[in-house]
Amino acid sequence: MTDQAVDTDGVRLSSQRAVKIDFLGRARELKELRADIERAGLDTLSGRKAPRARVLLIAGRPGSGRTALAEELVRQVAGRYPDGVLRARLGEPDGTPVPLERTARDLLAALDVHAPAGASEDDLCEALRTALAGRRTLLLLDDAAGAEQVDALLPDAPECLVVAVSGGPLTGIPDVRPCTLGGLDTKSAVELLTRYTGSVRITVDPRSAEDLAEACQGQPAALTLAGGWLASRPQAAVSDLAKRMHTDTDDGATPLARVFRLVHDQLPGQAARILRLLSLAPAGLVDPHTASALAGCSVAAARAALDDLTAFGLLRAVDSPLPEYDVPGCLHPLLRARAGAQERPAELQLARARMLERNVRLLQSCRAITETDSPQAREKLQEVPPALRFPTPRAAAEWLRVRRPALLAAARLAVADGELDTLARRLMSQLVRALVAHFGTQAAAPDLYGLHGMVLDVAERRGLHRERAAALLNLADLDARTGRTRAALARYRAALDAGREANDPYATGRAMESVGGAYQELGDHDRAADWFGRALAERLARGERTEAARLYGRIGTAHTYAGRYGEALRNWRAAAAGYRKEGDVAAQARALSELARVQEYAGRPEESLRTCQEAVEWARRAEDLRLQAALQLRVADTLDRLGDHAAAQLHRAAAGRMLGERPSEDETGPEPGTEACEIRSPSDED
Repeated sequence: MTDQAVDTDGVRLSSQRAVKIDFLGRARELKELRADIERAGLDTLSGRKAPRARVLLIAGRPGSGRTALAEELVRQVAGRYPDGVLRARLGEPDGTPVPLERTARDLLAALDVHAPAGASEDDLCEALRTALAGRRTLLLLDDAAGAEQVDALLPDAPECLVVAVSGGPLTGIPDVRPCTLGGLDTKSAVELLTRYTGSVRITVDPRSAEDLAEACQGQPAALTLAGGWLASRPQAAVSDLAKRMHTDTDDGATPLARVFRLVHDQLPGQAARILRLLSLAPAGLVDPHTASALAGCSVAAARAALDDLTAFGLLRAVDSPLPEYDVPGCLHPLLRARAGAQERPAELQLARARMLERNVRLLQSCRAITETDSPQAREKLQEVPPALRFPTPRAAAEWLRVRRPALLAAARLAVADGELDTLARRLMSQLVRALVAHFGTQAAAPDLYGLHGMVLDVAERRGLHRERAAALLNLADLDARTGRTRAALARYRAALDAGREANDPYATGRAMESVGGAYQELGDHDRAADWFGRALAERLARGERTEAARLYGRIGTAHTYAGRYGEALRNWRAAAAGYRKEGDVAAQARALSELARVQEYAGRPEESLRTCQEAVEWARRAEDLRLQAALQLRVADTLDRLGDHAAAQLHRAAAGRMLGERPSEDETGPEPGTEACEIRSPSDED
């Protein structure tokens, strides 16, 4: 990899091994922007306190150095904002605005603020404003497509500063301080060229260097490509490139387009093809595997090509623990046009398919490395080609963390494409499994919510009822976890319909039980018991006795909440009998424990005591000390109510000896019938 990473959207060169940034020119613009920070706003002049953060706008065409200027301004003034700097990109490489929901969630994550999965755009923006209230924070919002994107993210905190980068004005946001960029001054433009060519080639022909800077109209991106072209050809004179630029007959082309055409046409064939196909890279982020899959070449050849393209200024090396590159946004439309002109549509579709398949296999390997305790998983991992293997689970987790934005973008693009739905479904399935394996369901919930939503889109488009049912169940589970119980209920019922259309007994049974769980959460215990009963009938019809015993317990719990103790007792007895037939001693003990609890509620303390003592014996046989101790404490409480305080003290002492200390009732674990109040599907059911 080359030592230099060139920012073609600005005048900034940074080393991969050092964070040093060398910024050229724009002294006047920087001075004006810094003065605008101090200048009184309209609210201050009218005697009112500013209600929101100040907004500085840096406007210019892509390639004009607008992002680099914004970054330099942020570097200079960051010390005034002790609560840190937040960055967000509001536009995709192809110009599509990034949804506000995604931007707000990413900013909240940067602030270490938890945002529930599936929260609405308005809720997330409000949570962001709340999190920024009272802080002195600097926000850099790059590639804003319009005022509405910036306005929704503005903090209600006058002590904050927002630096927005856009192609035009932000009409509708009051008191915006604009700074419109043109080209660099001649001195700075020539100095930028000198950084690539060396001082000798410029000194011997300064007029040609100035002519080249003029032909590039002082645009940093065009100058960067011109400098890269000259650096790769030590024998070429600066005047040669200046003449080529002046003799270009395409009057409608921008300087950037003209110098890009020159650079592209003189690249080796394979490198030029790789460059064109990088227009397909999700989120504009490329690694050697992505380039290899797109071009159908080896990973080593792709890595070498990416390094060469970086030296030309056509890519930027990302500061990342992995080899990763960024396609500059100003070059994306040029690359896309070249790919459309020089590649057949079938070839472009094949390149997309290869890229998705490579991501699927990498995700399979990423997940498999976490299952090394299984001999079957180890054997399967050995079948993976060495280039796709991860040396350790930590390395796999780091790859997934770094590549997560690109993988999510790949899934979104595949779903939007509509022609590769089979690969899209496989990619999303493997991505869900990898995220859960490495980060856990709770931490990955926001990403999982989006992925399940995309699965639902594909399933509805293709009429895949089984996949539709699975997606609805998973989305409903996430809704239920975040307190949106009514939304979860609606999705569970829709999943039941889809499961019936697919004739999928698992989906229908799970949906029925989850509908019952949602009603129980809403306090409608009659309907909860009814739906649990429907799920029980399905389980009994299929001979699933263990699941049937668990559902008896859930029905008993619903009847207990409703105060129908007779029904509750019958169902808990059925649950205990079912576990006994299946030989699950610990579950039988828990069911008897709940039976004793209901007997006590029903005013039958003597029966409750006998049932509790029976449960203690079964817990002893199961060698479950924790459960034994909990049951001993329950026996003690019952004896206290019956007036036998001495015996109660003995049972409490026995419980203390079992655990070394008296456990609280909360430590006894979930009660039977309530431990699965919401059925959560494992990741491999997506």
